[in-house]
Amino acid sequence: MKILVINGPNLNMLGIREPDIYGKQDFDALQKYIRECADALSLKVTLFQSNHEGEIVDVIQAAYGVYDGIVINPAAYTHTSVAILDALKAVGIPTVEVHLSDVNSREEFRRHSFVSLVAKKTIAGLGFEGYRQALEYFA
Repeated sequence: MKILVINGPNLNMLGIREPDIYGKQDFDALQKYIRECADALSLKVTLFQSNHEGEIVDVIQAAYGVYDGIVINPAAYTHTSVAILDALKAVGIPTVEVHLSDVNSREEFRRHSFVSLVAKKTIAGLGFEGYRQALEYFA
């Protein structure tokens, strides 16, 4: 099974950006963790990160007919991007939404997710562990 893992804006700044919220491990550690989890579950993963909404939309569209599932942490685009929602709806690939922090216990604006309107499951507040659970959903 082939899974596309998409990380949105500022996730490349893990370990630097608000470590009290997002943790002290860096983005390389997250990518290594995802690969190890995927290997343990016999899943093939492709990792992608962008700070640009259009690039994320392009990658989702290119996933059509290629991937069996998408794990996405849209980061700030969670709350703003109808374009990412529409791309996910267009390709019809089963999607699991992941957030490192518990977005529901943070600022009010973070409690709305466009992606959750199409996601089969949303996992929030578990740090890196949320990605493992998302991959387990597909395994």
